[in-house]
Amino acid sequence: MDWSSILYLGVTLGLFVIFVAIVVRTYSRKNKDRNEVAKYNMLDKD
Repeated sequence: MDWSSILYLGVTLGLFVIFVAIVVRTYSRKNKDRNEVAKYNMLDKD
């Protein structure tokens, strides 16, 4: 493997780790109530 392949693999794995972290943070039980507030705020009258 040359350096460009190793760099490409590292960037790909890094982006995958970031994606997994975003998914875990979004769907965690602790943040569920905070994420649901926006949905219910749309239904409130101004």
